[in-house]
Amino acid sequence: MAVVPLRPCRAAGRLLPLLCGGARSKGASLSPGVPGRLTQRRYKKDVLPSPEGPVPSVSITEIRQYLRAQGIPFHDGYSCLHTPSLFTDGREDQPPAAAASAPYTLFIDKMTGSFLCTATLAEGTWQDFQANVELRHRGVPPASSEEPEEDMRRAREDARCIWDRALPLWELLDEDETNKTKAMFGISLVTDATLKRFGVRYLRTAKSLVFPWFSPRDATLKGLKLVRVEKKGDAITYVEETLPRFDSYRNLFGLPLIGRRDTELVLTGWELDALALHQATGVASLALPRGATCLPPALLPYLEQFKRITLWLGEDLRSWEAAKLFARKLSLKRCSLVRPGDLQPRPLEALNQGLNLTKILRAALPASHKSIVSFRQLREEVFGELVNTEQVAGVKWARFPELNKLLKGHRRGELTIFTGPTGSGKTTFISEYALDLCMQGVCTLWGSFEINNVRLAKIMLTQFAAQRLEDQLELYDEWADRFEDLPLYFMTFHGQQNIKTVIDTMQHAVYMYDITHVVVDNLQFMMGHEHLSVDRLAAQDYIVGAFRKFATDNTCHITLVIHPRKEDDEKELQTASIFGSAKASQEADNVLILQDRKLVTGPGKRYLQVSKNRFDGDVGVFPLEFSKASLTFSSSGKSKVKLKKMKEEKAVLAKKAPGGSGTSKKP
Repeated sequence: MAVVPLRPCRAAGRLLPLLCGGARSKGASLSPGVPGRLTQRRYKKDVLPSPEGPVPSVSITEIRQYLRAQGIPFHDGYSCLHTPSLFTDGREDQPPAAAASAPYTLFIDKMTGSFLCTATLAEGTWQDFQANVELRHRGVPPASSEEPEEDMRRAREDARCIWDRALPLWELLDEDETNKTKAMFGISLVTDATLKRFGVRYLRTAKSLVFPWFSPRDATLKGLKLVRVEKKGDAITYVEETLPRFDSYRNLFGLPLIGRRDTELVLTGWELDALALHQATGVASLALPRGATCLPPALLPYLEQFKRITLWLGEDLRSWEAAKLFARKLSLKRCSLVRPGDLQPRPLEALNQGLNLTKILRAALPASHKSIVSFRQLREEVFGELVNTEQVAGVKWARFPELNKLLKGHRRGELTIFTGPTGSGKTTFISEYALDLCMQGVCTLWGSFEINNVRLAKIMLTQFAAQRLEDQLELYDEWADRFEDLPLYFMTFHGQQNIKTVIDTMQHAVYMYDITHVVVDNLQFMMGHEHLSVDRLAAQDYIVGAFRKFATDNTCHITLVIHPRKEDDEKELQTASIFGSAKASQEADNVLILQDRKLVTGPGKRYLQVSKNRFDGDVGVFPLEFSKASLTFSSSGKSKVKLKKMKEEKAVLAKKAPGGSGTSKKP
């Protein structure tokens, strides 16, 4: 029986109103079309601020200089600077445990300057920290933490309602029900003592396990996660829902059980894995709130006490790539990674198979390595790629199966160049291309310099809903809520921009949101006023080289849109048609061309050509059918026939004229 673990429900919250028995704040109502769906208008979508905006960036050197100038003692941690808290002095409600602890309870992120006081949970930006220092010098007590927002307050009320209705899994009245529930979630070997220690409950009405999120300050309930099982044939899928929503759910599950003297930790990507690991090995184990998707920087202060962290996030190569990315945030020198494999599955599966989890942890590979390595050090990674060829190929497109046949998948660390004639629909296609991946959990950053973010978001929302929402405005909130849960972010730039500013923003996004796919539309807008006095081709080569280096250094895929040269409309575009020198196509791992055949008698025919594929050399073309109602290019059921005819036609042309492009395999 195939098991597909940890598939988050992106439309989180559909069942929650019903589970609470209708207990909702005043003004809440249910959307038509989806039972139990709460209508809640949300206009705020995370966007990345421009460095030229009101929140300037700060370097670690500037932070150190400021602390020394203000006479604030500090010492270097792995990801943060540790200082005495500004918020604990004179607090009557300070917990005794916090008062007796070391004075260094305030942590300043080395990358962003954001701070968090673990004793009071006060947090803010670097500018907020400076403001509080100034207030303290004037004898004014630091600003108290703000009351939680309405959404957060409501989420806590709903969480408490569900938590009270849920029953401890080890205290179900019917022992047979307990055994069936454990078997359904694959935790028959997890003991009642382990479940009790971690506080896992079961909600009968939703047939879901309930994992609590307790505040590390006063142990109050801040939220929870529900996990239920869905069966589709032989496949089993675990679906998650959280309170609050995914973007605000920052629960390191198991954190209240961590002792001050613990120096070793295992980070997992799933709550059930943390249970299995702790039971089998006794080591401190935590589960990340969003699995292998993201490690929010706000959680780093809670991980500073550990001298060694082992990341065991899952059993596929996607989890392995995420572990390497997270290790950079946590400091490579203290991290070890468990490489997925048949003998090293995810912790829960290892427990069920009777494997020695302690032995697997001891065999974890160090995250850091020297600049020069031997094949002996690469041997296991090479073997892993040979065994998992499908996973190595990357994330598959759901809407473009023909693209999977050529490119095999979307891989991190690559540079894709995309071009097409003016007016052919490049932005519309690339938005659906990126949306497809984003819906599968690929954290995406959009840099749209040609059209504004509102218009781009409208296009993507229409593609997401696959229908014209202008005609069905009553469904807007439903689709907007689902769309908001996607790991999608936008740069706020528009028009010509400096390449350094864009790269700095991309670097910030990779750190804050674990971005793995960046779309830049388009390169010509990178060539701003500062390049008017220099060779434009040299400037373009520099920009392409900067994107290539960023993709490699940050293990991030970059899709770069470049306009073609001005050519005869009747001629098909080739790789040489890309504007500028040959450097763009040379640096690229993939080159995609949106071809548009103009017809006098009606609308033209469009098809996508893969003219370069560095992964395995397969190139070719396949037709696209544009739907104006949904703004989609998704392939139809007739694509296979058309693809075959297109290949045959290309083969004939290739024989008649040397250099013709068809489906081929590079040597």
